[in-house]
Amino acid sequence: MAVETRHLSIGIQRPAGEVYAFVREPSNLPQWASGLSAGIRQVDGRWVADSPMGEVEVRFAPPNDFGVVDHLVTLPGGETFDNPMRVLAVGSAAEVVFTLLRMPGVTDADFERDAATILSDLAVLKRVLEG
Repeated sequence: MAVETRHLSIGIQRPAGEVYAFVREPSNLPQWASGLSAGIRQVDGRWVADSPMGEVEVRFAPPNDFGVVDHLVTLPGGETFDNPMRVLAVGSAAEVVFTLLRMPGVTDADFERDAATILSDLAVLKRVLEG
């Protein structure tokens, strides 16, 4: 169970539906998610990515009309991490919100490093989508 949460977000000047469609497509992850930048592929119907921790499985929430792009990442050892994420409509633009969950035993330095990595990834996502 998480002991702390932090909402990290960025505004993107593109329609929310377009942002949602891009974010929830696993094959787009290497374009903006640094932890999965080595590539992602389908193996026996599962999305598998090479990461700094080894081969991980990524599973997204089913397609929905609410902008929910939660995803589970399962590490090589079987440990699974929930990554809550939303794409919100803000007028004709979008706000992407990632909720960072701090798990027991995560140091302050590691939590801050994770937050900085996510913010950097969101900035890359913005650049990719806004051109």
